[in-house]
Amino acid sequence: MGADLAQLRTIADYQFGAGAGEALFDGDVVVQRTSTGRPQQIVVDGERVVSYGTDGRFTLGLAGGRRLQEALAPPAYRVVVGDDSEPFVREGRNVFARFVRRVDPAVRPGDEVLVEHLEGALLAVGRAELSADGMADFETGMAVKVREGVPAAESASQ
Repeated sequence: MGADLAQLRTIADYQFGAGAGEALFDGDVVVQRTSTGRPQQIVVDGERVVSYGTDGRFTLGLAGGRRLQEALAPPAYRVVVGDDSEPFVREGRNVFARFVRRVDPAVRPGDEVLVEHLEGALLAVGRAELSADGMADFETGMAVKVREGVPAAESASQ
């Protein structure tokens, strides 16, 4: 497992930046594999942190989003929305460009991102569909394909 863990941390550092691997895979790490032995789901302390895609990239679960939010300084991998979008994003609905208030200028289409409220609360995790410039400039179009939203009740308890 040690070599596996080192490799997963290296991939996370490459995808999200230095320190991401340590943040994502700190704790009791369980790697669930496909029938061919390829890593598929990575669970840490009983929560799915990431899935490992066939393209060699991670897709974030909410637990992974929370870990990255703590580990990476803003604006890294963040798309920020206001009150008008919050309830919809929490339900798992997509983020549209007209509602994006701020975005990490390095975000590219296909990147895994954290969707945050203006006040810093994590609302969802998902995949950027537009570049940072596109999110800032466009009035229409999907900015983030939300994979999983943070329910309001869950957010209030934290």
